[in-house]
Amino acid sequence: MWCLVLYSLLACCLIMSLVWLWATKNKNAGVVDIFWSYNFPVIAFILLWMAPGYEMRKVLFCSMVIIAGLRLGTFLAYRIFSHIDVEEGRYQELRKNYAPNVNRRFFLFFQFQAVSNVILALPFFIITINPNPDLSWLEYTGFGIWIISILGETIADQQLSSFKKDPGNKGKVCQEGLWYYSRHPNYFFQWLMWVSYFVFALASPYGYLAIISPAIILLLVLKVTGIPPTEAQAVRSKGDAYKEYQRTTSAFFPWFKKE
Repeated sequence: MWCLVLYSLLACCLIMSLVWLWATKNKNAGVVDIFWSYNFPVIAFILLWMAPGYEMRKVLFCSMVIIAGLRLGTFLAYRIFSHIDVEEGRYQELRKNYAPNVNRRFFLFFQFQAVSNVILALPFFIITINPNPDLSWLEYTGFGIWIISILGETIADQQLSSFKKDPGNKGKVCQEGLWYYSRHPNYFFQWLMWVSYFVFALASPYGYLAIISPAIILLLVLKVTGIPPTEAQAVRSKGDAYKEYQRTTSAFFPWFKKE
């Protein structure tokens, strides 16, 4: 297993080093989000090729990771490349905070993203080294939760994208579909996807250790790189309209609407 972890870490760090060179040249660190998503399919391909586990389990699970990572990465690429000359607000803020050693600190930031890819991939390693030829009900349950999560995230992303495409909505806050109930349904379903990986891993030896992944994702979303900087930027760009949206909607759970 440790060889698989090492190969995955080397691959992710190399990719993020190249992405950092590209981001430095173009002065847009936002591209890190694209390749953070794409690194999970890279790990899945490594495991599909090298992990010693039961082949059908590997194919099923790695296909889930590859589909989810490519979908999210491509969605982010479409969004970011549509304004590649203008860096997103949260990365502009990081650039200010990182001065005067901007490039060096962004390099460390990009490498940290690579390390986080491998840490979060713990369920991947646990699942793909499992030699048991029988698929468990837990694995089918995990797959079912994954279906719900990827559909929910895709719908949320599409609803927000369609809203932003309408010039008449410039400066307004999206409150359509899932966004009527939650300020961040995309983050919720992204977290639910990691829950599905955890449930899938429970059928494998030491699968309970996979709880670390949804726990870290929940912490990042709620307290670190997800909701806090996203909402700070939304308040800066939309002002009182977004503050009112904050007052009336749940920050995370899409089925809950405040009074």
